[in-house]
Amino acid sequence: MNIEEELQATIADMVQPGKGILAADESLPTIAKRFKPVGAESTEETRRDYRSLLFSTPEIGEFISGVILFEETLGQRGDDGTLLPEVLSRQHIVPGIKVDKGKIPLAGAPGDEITQGLDGLAERLRVYKGQGARFAKWREVYAISAHNPSQLGIDANAEMLARYAAVCQEEGFVPIVEPEVLIDGDHSLERCLEVTEAVLHAVFHALHRHRVTLEYIVLKPSMVLPGKLHPSQATPERVAAATVKVLRRTVPAAVPSINFLSGGLGPIEATANLNAMNAMFSRLPWELSFSYGRALQQPVLQAWAGRAENRTPAQQALHRRARLNSLARYGKYQPEMEKET
Repeated sequence: MNIEEELQATIADMVQPGKGILAADESLPTIAKRFKPVGAESTEETRRDYRSLLFSTPEIGEFISGVILFEETLGQRGDDGTLLPEVLSRQHIVPGIKVDKGKIPLAGAPGDEITQGLDGLAERLRVYKGQGARFAKWREVYAISAHNPSQLGIDANAEMLARYAAVCQEEGFVPIVEPEVLIDGDHSLERCLEVTEAVLHAVFHALHRHRVTLEYIVLKPSMVLPGKLHPSQATPERVAAATVKVLRRTVPAAVPSINFLSGGLGPIEATANLNAMNAMFSRLPWELSFSYGRALQQPVLQAWAGRAENRTPAQQALHRRARLNSLARYGKYQPEMEKET
């Protein structure tokens, strides 16, 4: 199989009707933060146990087509000794890997940040491929303030995403391109729309410059939302209308799938917003799907609480949340479904 055939096969497996991507790529500090409220200590064994629980959830492959892993997880095994990427593959789920190395302040652009990790990326991808990974993910973040993101911040972050994506495709990896406009702050929905449009324009110009094949990427953007401190929060319908307006202006039709991040939204809100987009806009050139982390995992963590005897209810919580988001992919989710057991 040549590189193009490899990329095509991965995209076909990742982009399927009714399915989305689970983000389970929390870094060590982040997963410790997630575990703390439920009383679980973050150790190599508890992380293995928790992620094994997620990936071995019965029939989760009905709703999840890919999982983004943290590097540590690639080498860990399930309770029966099977490597965790193989546990996913047996459920017809594509294993992927987060490859960025976190963010630092961007020199010359106060308030903006830039993500590290390009050095040695091709070599790392070859190792990850040997461990079963078939796609990668890289995140750039954009804080909104009166002065941010600056044009320098927008351009520099777009360049990083494009360079990463080009390296991935050369190594036979489908890149998930994740430009996250942060929900932090008191900005309006209109200000978020303006920033998101500028960010996505820059990202696709950079992808074009770096000769990235758009048919073999997945875009993972944030939704267009008011800041969480803004006095007026938006209905799912307003979020859907603003988000699709920006996507139509900026994202070429060649992109096969747009899998939204949840970015601080609660599980119900994330599902309702995705549902509104698919219910209101049925004739779009791309799939509108999900790549949620906390919005899929929060109910699971609460059910699990670090205790082996809670494994089954925790898996049921994941299955239920994934099923509701699958319905939102078709615009068929209803808020009353949250009351169903």
